[in-house]
Amino acid sequence: MTQVQFYQTVEDSRLSFAVIIAHHRRKWVFCKHFKRDTYEAPGGHREPGETIFQAAERELYEETGAIAYAIKRVCVYSVKNEAAEKESFGMLYSAEIFAFEPELRFEIENIELMESLPENWTYPDIQPKLLAKAMEADGMERSI
Repeated sequence: MTQVQFYQTVEDSRLSFAVIIAHHRRKWVFCKHFKRDTYEAPGGHREPGETIFQAAERELYEETGAIAYAIKRVCVYSVKNEAAEKESFGMLYSAEIFAFEPELRFEIENIELMESLPENWTYPDIQPKLLAKAMEADGMERSI
């Protein structure tokens, strides 16, 4: 079983991931990686020399093609599954995307703008919990 926990802050060096719960014109923005048949929120690993916010902006662009957006910090999250010996930490963000590049250039096959949440999540034990936390922080309902 995978455990997800939320924190206000942790030491910056512990933050390895950034996940962005994004929407555009009252629709959720989800990504489909070309190697998978499932959907996920934009996000990924922090690269050497990046701040966690820079990682979030880079991932949002790489995975959605977002070129105009408003992004804000929600909270720190951690994930630990039965096989892992320690928690991995990330920063959760929410974003309103105003404009996209006309073409995706990285590993994402396509993005989907959805009125409701997908049934086939890439990380079903993690992503719905992150989405619920971001919606709670933004005062949003399940359907935006």
